[in-house]
Amino acid sequence: MINNISKYEDIINLPHHISKKHPQMSIEMRSAQFAPFAALTGYEAAVKETGRLTNKRIELNEEQEEILSNKLQEIKAKINTKPIITVTYFVPDLRKEGGEYKTVTGSVNKIDEYRQLLILENKIQIPISEIIEI
Repeated sequence: MINNISKYEDIINLPHHISKKHPQMSIEMRSAQFAPFAALTGYEAAVKETGRLTNKRIELNEEQEEILSNKLQEIKAKINTKPIITVTYFVPDLRKEGGEYKTVTGSVNKIDEYRQLLILENKIQIPISEIIEI
């Protein structure tokens, strides 16, 4: 062991080198070198996606559909007054089966019968077929 120490005796007490070209790395950047390596890229995201819950679409019966249709007719008749309504509708999930229900409140700007959309003043477009409650 004494032999090894004598090998480095000429440099052991020299000052630490500081580069003049490259700025010193921050502690955060230095610690990133020792971060765990993710060998399975995307695995964690896939697990998180699998665990994400979605809701099933509620199917309305004929009576519920008729009630919604009547409410839409009322809104259409008062469209010039820009009635304020609260709508609950289904938003299908783009990645997996199911989706989520959203509830928004706003002033009705237009009912687009051709595209079957209820358009609120804040530019939210709601497919009429996805509405479950007004």
